[in-house]
Amino acid sequence: MKTGHFNLLTTGNDAQGCFSGRSRGALSFVTFRDGRLFSAAFIAYAFSMRCVLGFDGGGTKTECVLMEETCRVRALTFSGASNPVNVGIEPAAAAMISAAREALLSSDLAPSDVTQVCAGVAGAGDPQIAFALETRLKKEFLNARVTLASDLQLSLQATRESPSVVVLAGTGSAAMGRDAKGNTARAGGMGPVIGDPGSAYETGRQAISLALQRYWSEEKFVLGEQLLASQQCSLSELADRARTHPTQMFPLIFREVAAAGEQGDLDARKLLSTAAEDLARLAEEVIGQLKLRGEKFFLGRTGGVFVGSPFLTQEFERSIQKTAPTGRVGPLPQSLAETAALLACEAARSESRQP
Repeated sequence: MKTGHFNLLTTGNDAQGCFSGRSRGALSFVTFRDGRLFSAAFIAYAFSMRCVLGFDGGGTKTECVLMEETCRVRALTFSGASNPVNVGIEPAAAAMISAAREALLSSDLAPSDVTQVCAGVAGAGDPQIAFALETRLKKEFLNARVTLASDLQLSLQATRESPSVVVLAGTGSAAMGRDAKGNTARAGGMGPVIGDPGSAYETGRQAISLALQRYWSEEKFVLGEQLLASQQCSLSELADRARTHPTQMFPLIFREVAAAGEQGDLDARKLLSTAAEDLARLAEEVIGQLKLRGEKFFLGRTGGVFVGSPFLTQEFERSIQKTAPTGRVGPLPQSLAETAALLACEAARSESRQP
């Protein structure tokens, strides 16, 4: 256990002249100069560094924020994908634990010092998946209360206001909103098989499909040539990789499409414009369900698609302004991992106030 500047578990010695220690049976005690008597274990607990962890777990990467219970950030770390639907429960948990251990190690802390874990994880909206992942994390953080939510729910929480709508676009895509009365609505988030319109997965899939079609038609396709050069393979090899590992390949292809779009490639920009329109339609569905048209509200955008493609972001915002001009569009005020960590801090303070 971390004990700050004093090793209060030793007995029979003065510590910096402010208290003395003695043993009574199996327990150790310290006496302060004002005569108060406390067990050494109690004092050590008071001086120990209690911390919380917040996670943003997605289909491409995991972000972890380590905070003291006072909400001071101690570390920010990253690891691989932790969407349990795509990679499985054990690999997802392993990615989260890897990021957490790195954060704790950098602050000279241990898993036993963690009192709360809050995680927003893609795929955690499924109760069975959430329970399985929560159970695995509890084995690592034995002293912590573990709370899981979907990354979409956490994104809406991160807007920090009502009414608000959030559009999440990473490996997958979805939108969710909340009106002033607390009513919620959502759209998308169906997964890659049924459809994640506007996502990195879907845009990457469309790019490879277009490359194959242009090849069969013997048409020149500059974007396709760039994709092959970046992956250092033939078109048939690229297609085989995409069929075998779609959740890894399609988001990688999206990055190439986004980069080409920034350079002005017309085919890339057409793909990105289509993605922006698809994402705007998700937002419009939620806006309609909550009857927010004509009202002032915040529309937050988050995820690697928006970060990776300024052109797509511009097209998305232009589309939203046409259909919902009273909406205020912008990035979320804080990251999802930081939001999760702050929620964990609130939970820790709430528990400490309980008798």
